[in-house]
Amino acid sequence: MSLEVAMGQRQVKSFCRLCSACCGMVVTVDDDNKIVSCVGDKDDLMTKGYACFKGMKAREFHYHKNRILHPLKKARDGSFVKIDFEDALDEIAERINSIMCQYGPESIAGFRGSGSLVNASSALILHNFLEAIGSHKSFSPYTIDQSAKNISVGRIGFWPAGRHNLYDSDVRMFFGVNPVVSVLSSYLDWTNPTMKLKEAKARGLKLIVIDPRYTETARFADIFLQPYPGEDSTIAAGFLNWIIDNNCYDKGFCNRYVEDIDTLHRAVRAFTPDYVANRAGISKKDFIAAAILFSKECSKGGVSTGTGPNMAPHSNLTEHLVECINVICGRYIKEGELFRNPSVLRPKWDRKAQVIPPSREWEHGYKSRIGGYGTLTPTIGMKYGEMMTGIFADEILTPGEGQVRCVINHGSNLVNIIPDQRKIYRALESLDLLVNIEPYMNETSKISDYVLPTKLYYERPDLSHFMFASEIAYNLPYARYTPAIADPPEESEVVDDWEIVWGLAKRLGIKLQFDGVELDMSVKPTTDDLIRIVSRHAPVEYEEFKSMEVGKIFSELSQTVKPPDRGATDKFVTMPSDVEIELSHYFNEFNSIDAVEAKRRYPFRLVSRRLRDYMNTTGRDVPELRARIPLNYAYMNPDDMDGLGIKTEDSIEISSSNGAIKAVVMPDKTLKGSVVSMAHGWGGHPDFGDYKLEGSSTNLLISTDRDLDPINAMPWMSAIPVNINKL
Repeated sequence: MSLEVAMGQRQVKSFCRLCSACCGMVVTVDDDNKIVSCVGDKDDLMTKGYACFKGMKAREFHYHKNRILHPLKKARDGSFVKIDFEDALDEIAERINSIMCQYGPESIAGFRGSGSLVNASSALILHNFLEAIGSHKSFSPYTIDQSAKNISVGRIGFWPAGRHNLYDSDVRMFFGVNPVVSVLSSYLDWTNPTMKLKEAKARGLKLIVIDPRYTETARFADIFLQPYPGEDSTIAAGFLNWIIDNNCYDKGFCNRYVEDIDTLHRAVRAFTPDYVANRAGISKKDFIAAAILFSKECSKGGVSTGTGPNMAPHSNLTEHLVECINVICGRYIKEGELFRNPSVLRPKWDRKAQVIPPSREWEHGYKSRIGGYGTLTPTIGMKYGEMMTGIFADEILTPGEGQVRCVINHGSNLVNIIPDQRKIYRALESLDLLVNIEPYMNETSKISDYVLPTKLYYERPDLSHFMFASEIAYNLPYARYTPAIADPPEESEVVDDWEIVWGLAKRLGIKLQFDGVELDMSVKPTTDDLIRIVSRHAPVEYEEFKSMEVGKIFSELSQTVKPPDRGATDKFVTMPSDVEIELSHYFNEFNSIDAVEAKRRYPFRLVSRRLRDYMNTTGRDVPELRARIPLNYAYMNPDDMDGLGIKTEDSIEISSSNGAIKAVVMPDKTLKGSVVSMAHGWGGHPDFGDYKLEGSSTNLLISTDRDLDPINAMPWMSAIPVNINKL
């Protein structure tokens, strides 16, 4: 329902899609259907008026001077020329067909970035396209973000009823996650997390935060542990040892559902409170207090991690040990208890109090030619899993059968987000064909053969985030539709993202499946047709669902957890042999000669950092955002700055064993000593960029030739050993 506010203007309710929080917005549009302004919607059922600064700058995003309004083709001299949309698809399809005929379908790869994620009609369509042509070369940031979560479940087992909801928790423990800024934190709530955290604290929630920085979230903590970066496995193993040693685990749950708690205990015995405190650089007293609070004084509520541990070395080990804390303390929804959010838009299935045994999906099926890695499946709707982004550049650069020669990129600035920047830049430039589905002239667009611009979020109909919209993302069963509320810029030639992939499939004679439904390739669908497919599992008819202006919380969908199947005997596996071997190596490496020498040469640790005003690489060219945070500064503890004779906004060189970058320094007293904190996704050309104008690419410090975690080829993207010199 629109409300008249001024002559020639009206207000329309919709929601932002810059990130997965989907904050409710009131958007003022004029008579030409152009955005005038955006503010948070106080009537929104989930966010209650909250909206971040970047979300309220939608007008600047939509009408930015750097926005591409027509399909572009790279000319021989390296410049770009306009090309008709249909002609562009004709040419691209012809070149893809030629490459496939000569080298096979595995020579075609796709990458789906965060710019494609909150887009119900298009989020998975590139992956579906690759499946249809028979290529496994599907990549996304998932495998350089938090894919260790999939691996922990794949090795431990899965509890269908999920962990305790925030509403039902009396304690939560966070390892290296700052949801007050990043918003996206599993098992908290992506919608206005600060408000949800305050409400939970008012209900009596106890909070434990573990982070090298005293973060915005840590300010709500009852106990705060500030370790050295990269020591999350140490602390998690220490918690397990203390909890079992002191009989504070859930014996009834473990007797019934855990296979090997004695093996687990033996594996973590060396991680005593004294050892943990010394190695991790934390207070022994506070460590024990946290263990007591979580396992003895509270009985509901789990522990979870974020990008901090998942981007650091031994990410799979950390995630495994952290999930084992949930397992031995029985921090799952039990039989007869309420499972609040089974997801409005996904298929419904019974939640039962039983263990689904470890799947180890990466050990089955397709294996990469580089490193022999398997695949991971982050969401339903995939026939093939995703490949590991840590080997993406090598799949392009390494000759032989299956070498990638064409990349279709959807909504990701590959040059800036993939580790080992010079290597990925070299790989992308070597391709026979690089197609960028992207609304802006970013670093990846500049080296693409074709740039195909798309509508922005208020210019298309959409759904609130649906792929992870169960208890992981939303505490309540909520969903919402929005129509398009603004027109694209006048005389522009932009399309909905799916139209590009559908158009290529049509030209190649390929049948597409969309969310498990085979599309009729003889009749072009509409965006609403595709959203209708995604919405087919909703509890109301599509037209009724569309009519709900602010969506609905479908409380009637909440389920009571059912008893286990008759004869169900599967149990969690807490210490499989591969984890036990890695944990032993992890323990021994701390005092190894190589580790001691590395600490001497590189005495600082660089950690990743979220900036509230940006979504990964998105927003760096918006003047209003840059005025608030001009660069991805190198934040340092003031005492460290004094010790090196560095002042605010001085330039420094940060060097690792892989490379060096220049950066501008800012003080941050919340950081632990010997820690540098920087946001990723910044910087220009790896050789010719200006760090004072474009920021610094931390990916130049990272190697993908070594230091990759097993299973998911996760590069060492945080807790990077570095040295610092004043320029």
